[in-house]
Amino acid sequence: MSIRNVLVTGGAGYIGSHLVDALVARDYAVTVLDNLEPQVHRSGTWPSYANPKATYVRGDVRDRAVFEPLVIANQAVVHFAAAVSVGQSMYQVDRYVDVNTRGTALLLDILVNTKHAVEKVIVASSIGVYGEGAYACAVHGPVAPIIRPEQQLAERDWEQRCPHCHQHVTSVPTPEDKALYRDNIYSMTKYHQEEMVLLIGKTYSIPAVAPRFFNVYGPRQSLSNPYAGVAAIWLSRLMNGKAPVVFEDGGQLRDFVSIHDVVDCLVLMLERSGADYLPVNVGSGETVTILDIARMLGRLLGSSIAPEITQTGRKFDIRHNTADITRARETLGFAPKVTLEQGFTELIEWARTSPDGAVDFFDRALDELRAKGLLVQHAPR
Repeated sequence: MSIRNVLVTGGAGYIGSHLVDALVARDYAVTVLDNLEPQVHRSGTWPSYANPKATYVRGDVRDRAVFEPLVIANQAVVHFAAAVSVGQSMYQVDRYVDVNTRGTALLLDILVNTKHAVEKVIVASSIGVYGEGAYACAVHGPVAPIIRPEQQLAERDWEQRCPHCHQHVTSVPTPEDKALYRDNIYSMTKYHQEEMVLLIGKTYSIPAVAPRFFNVYGPRQSLSNPYAGVAAIWLSRLMNGKAPVVFEDGGQLRDFVSIHDVVDCLVLMLERSGADYLPVNVGSGETVTILDIARMLGRLLGSSIAPEITQTGRKFDIRHNTADITRARETLGFAPKVTLEQGFTELIEWARTSPDGAVDFFDRALDELRAKGLLVQHAPR
């Protein structure tokens, strides 16, 4: 494979911009297509960190007149452009399906129906395609429960139960072959994206990979986007003198992975063939509760504000999902390097000097969820 020209859609965004930097440093010719979505880019202009050695095109992946010539001109496409929020997707259904599913469909239509030199496609997927993570039942072994019933959440019975005996089950790392279950529109569109790309890739012999990102964190996360990653939302709250809001009891297990490790894995996907035509978990392989993350952010920031543990649930939330990264290790030689302490220290240092600042819009986003009936009504204690 002799790829030297790469198109990165959504390349002005958080993960995309870091990948652009890494590719430029490795002497790739990089073109970025981004519509500068106001929810992410409040200024409406290219961010200050935009790499001057890349070529930037402002446009939409649903606009064939813009998208097609860029695809044809490059040897690889890294498709990150997407609308990204679980909760928001449940009441902006048309927008999420249009941007994510149709935008990807247009990319594939171009690849199928034009003469091009594309040798690799990487499409951003998500842990959302799993729904709940993997679990083990003491009686029935490996099980894959679906989203918890609203009545269970209303009773504050947070832990997942076995679909067979209804006893509480234990979270285990989630492998790529775990049964998938989409419990919100965003995750459905991520499933559409990865399945379509892998299918067309296999059919037309265009190597394709679908990285399933776990909880990515690091510099350049939007601190003013209330639909961004939970670490950025909590950091914004703390920097504005407000408590991080932790749903349920804070015991949800997650895998938080540094943006630097994510980019290392993406470069391996581009340059190696081991993961071609596969979905691949991209995580740290480490497990942590979200309450521990909220407390760590406060400690590293030097804040005495304790997290607010709501003991309330949201209808679309999962309980646990952590990454089994065996496939990434074995097919790509991927080895995460950044510890949580190192990674969150870097995030905070960046946040303190970020030119865009941290405006807290979390309460507004929470009000939207409440207005749309997406918060669980709990029984009185």
